[in-house]
Amino acid sequence: MLLAALLGVSAAAFAQTPGVDTAGTVGYAVDQRGYVAKSGTGLCWRTGYWTPAMAIEECDPDLIKKAEAAPAPEAPAAAVPAPKPAAKKITLSADALFDFDKAILRSEGKAKLDKLSEDAKGLNLEVIIATGHADRFGTDAYNQKLSEKRAQAVKTYLTDKGIEANRVFAEGKGETQPVTKPGDCKGSKSKKVIACLQPDRRVDIEVIGTTK
Repeated sequence: MLLAALLGVSAAAFAQTPGVDTAGTVGYAVDQRGYVAKSGTGLCWRTGYWTPAMAIEECDPDLIKKAEAAPAPEAPAAAVPAPKPAAKKITLSADALFDFDKAILRSEGKAKLDKLSEDAKGLNLEVIIATGHADRFGTDAYNQKLSEKRAQAVKTYLTDKGIEANRVFAEGKGETQPVTKPGDCKGSKSKKVIACLQPDRRVDIEVIGTTK
């Protein structure tokens, strides 16, 4: 559903890179011309199926460089298959982390991230992906910026807690991935409708790694 919605957005909403070979970009949305679709700030739009293994140079050069730099381990004579990284996705209400319409972490939000950072230190951590979301109130540009600021606030806090910065990625999806359905919260802006849209104001945090 997300991919279909993205493909329907007008070309003015995205920045294309002419001549890019989009083969193998299954983890990214592409526009009607077949180019990798990007937000107004130059970020590639990932699909809900994206994983770090699908990273391409154009969109996630840091992940590509990390993969190229990592030497291939020598397999022992009786090699035991290494455990595959397990992904744990945590969804935190943005209201639990921030005040309404803000991107400054609340004390309650810091406590939740403290627990997450401690849990992450017990893993052979691969990557943490923080994705911010907003509800439908406000302009597309405003909500995109707010979602990015919230995701970045989460990244900054986690790195301040000792998690390597190159293992934490932050991105914003604005209002493009609501949890509520179109008919769930009808009406203009009011306390009732704002409360109804609360599930859409969130930060998805995906932790990928293996147990030590």
